[in-house]
Amino acid sequence: MASYAALAIRVKGQVQGVGFRPFIWQIAKELECLGEVLNDNHGVLIKLLCPVDADAFIEVMQQRLPPLAAIDEIAVSEAYFSTLPTDFLITASQAGVTNTRVAPDSATCDACLTELFDTTDRRYQYPFINCTHCGPRFSIIKSVPYDRKATTMAPFALCDDCQQEYQHPANRRFHAQPNACPECGPKLQFVDSGGSVTAEEDEALTAAAQALAQGRIVAIKALGGFHLAVDASNAQAVERLRERKQRPSKPFALMVANAAQACNLAQVNTAQEDALTSQAAPIVLLTARQRSGLAPGVAPGQHRVGVMLPSNPLQHCLLSRLNTPLVMTSGNASGRPPCITNEQALKELADIADDWLLHNRDINNRVDDSIVQHNGERVQVIRRARGYVPTPISLPSGFEAANGVLAFGADLKNTFCLLKDGAALLSPHLGDLADADLFNSYQENIGYFSQLYDFTAQLGCCDAHPGYLSHAFAQKHGYPVEAIQHHHAHLAACLVDNDKALNHEPVFALVLDGIGWGDDSSEHDFWGAEILFGNYHQCQRLGGLSPMPLLGGDKAAKEPWRNLLVYLDVYVENWEQSSSSLPISLLQTKPLTLLRSALTSKINCPQSSSCGRLFDAAAALLTDCFEWQSFEGEAAMALESLAWQALPSAAELKLELELEFDQRLAMKRLWQALVGCSSSKAERALGFHRNLANLLLGMLLDKAGDRRGDVVLSGGVMQNRLLHELLVSGASQLGFNVLVHSDIPANDGGLAVGQAVIAWANVSTEVQTSASEYNHD
Repeated sequence: MASYAALAIRVKGQVQGVGFRPFIWQIAKELECLGEVLNDNHGVLIKLLCPVDADAFIEVMQQRLPPLAAIDEIAVSEAYFSTLPTDFLITASQAGVTNTRVAPDSATCDACLTELFDTTDRRYQYPFINCTHCGPRFSIIKSVPYDRKATTMAPFALCDDCQQEYQHPANRRFHAQPNACPECGPKLQFVDSGGSVTAEEDEALTAAAQALAQGRIVAIKALGGFHLAVDASNAQAVERLRERKQRPSKPFALMVANAAQACNLAQVNTAQEDALTSQAAPIVLLTARQRSGLAPGVAPGQHRVGVMLPSNPLQHCLLSRLNTPLVMTSGNASGRPPCITNEQALKELADIADDWLLHNRDINNRVDDSIVQHNGERVQVIRRARGYVPTPISLPSGFEAANGVLAFGADLKNTFCLLKDGAALLSPHLGDLADADLFNSYQENIGYFSQLYDFTAQLGCCDAHPGYLSHAFAQKHGYPVEAIQHHHAHLAACLVDNDKALNHEPVFALVLDGIGWGDDSSEHDFWGAEILFGNYHQCQRLGGLSPMPLLGGDKAAKEPWRNLLVYLDVYVENWEQSSSSLPISLLQTKPLTLLRSALTSKINCPQSSSCGRLFDAAAALLTDCFEWQSFEGEAAMALESLAWQALPSAAELKLELELEFDQRLAMKRLWQALVGCSSSKAERALGFHRNLANLLLGMLLDKAGDRRGDVVLSGGVMQNRLLHELLVSGASQLGFNVLVHSDIPANDGGLAVGQAVIAWANVSTEVQTSASEYNHD
């Protein structure tokens, strides 16, 4: 049988569902090539007979990639055709072993937006418009290869016009799997509080806009789940939403129609505008303007607001009918995961929503809104979800063979992570595993990711905390499971985020968070402000904040006054006579004799070096967060917001180094400044941040001696932008090369990545232990 020699170009990466095959088809036509291009479970395969060599073809390909495409690897080999091709064709997808990316959901592109608001276009105001450059991907996919039959669009048969677009390689909707129009695609319904459908399609959008303008709460089905929306300028509507959702003070996210409206609400620089208008369309934390017109209850006590632009055409259509920003918060009852089905939303949100804006396209994968902030010019992802997941995280040199590792994450801000083919596949943000439904969803998602990526775990890893649900669940599988120390995982995640190789020499690290299970290197079980020295392979604790009792155990994380009492008793003599401030007066009403007896007897008072509880103590003294916190981090956020009031200019963020190597003396001065100073509360809050930064850097320098090099800043407290920038400034002045987080969250949402790479390093043949011991000269 005759065969004809050809070139095979294998392209791996984010190359399915992003218009890659028609893009290749167009290049092949321009270069007068014959052959074919197809999807399979490895990515895209191109077979060529052409007058140009492979390098020339690849150069053109790389110069003109589609907007959503990303190439990880290109390999060229020989291929053969059994019959001589007479054209260049796009051929059917082939199944096989999964080894390709799934694209994240992407915000509506400019071309689709133009059509959406063109009164002559057949998709005018159609809330499900999309093309190969935008629209739902991960939220609708069930399996790969990414074809329509493998998505939740399968029930919607294409009309003749959409079918023509879908089949024509020159059309930007060629093989756009969610392709649809008003004739053949998903439809909207508006449902009132009685459960009746009162409007459909375009009229449903109008009804939703009218309901919002009247101050009603509307549950809206988005790409990856439901939102609850109200008019953000209507104080009564915002308070009603807070009451019904049992969310007394946690800030609400906002949605505005465009970047210009965002600038009316908050200060927006170029980098922040780029983030707002990016394909991920995350919530961006911005400094609020004083006269923004927002209801006070949107972000009570906060100096920043979370703002996002519409991420899908339904939201664009809705915002175009309104002249106000909307609160757009997650569609869930308190402590529950956001709803993804119409049935869930109608049942679980019945006591919250007044009306529902629904559609009949199923959501296969729940994806929350992502959250980012800017530290200097660097974007820091706080919550990694819609728009970012499931894009793989590239691993540094030395991890090319990393495979078969499943990291189970932590219990708060949970994500899990798979290591496959040298990349980290981090799940979307899931939340608190203490909720039974969310814990079930967590287990299901691990199974789904394993199926989607044809992944078989050979090694598991989890947090070392024996009480974590994720720890217990990890032990139930048939493969070895390694327990990873919490703060070591934070360190390793930051090393990955900074592309540090597997055999990178040990670095210093300052890891600050609420609580993490420690190890045998200290007398206290719970860590939270640690100086570490380590890399992927090993980690030593060199020191940290002196441990303090958690008065009442778990209650200390909920009731800031408990921490205030502990710190005042240790560091401020005769504090009961030192001030007549309201917090001091309130503290004196507590059963102090009984509480101090518990401290002396060490009854339910575990020791912890928690930086989070130190922030709680200071916040109890200076802010309204004295009695209790309604959400994790509320007190610390209030304290930071108060401090920014005394620091109007970013130029003043350079830390004036005043290092004190005696920690007790430094802490005593810190607390004396808080209690005995006559300055305003804002100035004292700022002083707390400055003094704490100097205290921590003094600890670091004491342990580092004459050594410098890299220093990692990680842990959830590093999301405090003020403290973070002060530490970066101070460490840089001291001669350290500062490594901070960007794509991987500094909080527990990035912990699974650190767990996974440590577990892999521990079984890797490249382990180098000789340099991992710290010796203080």
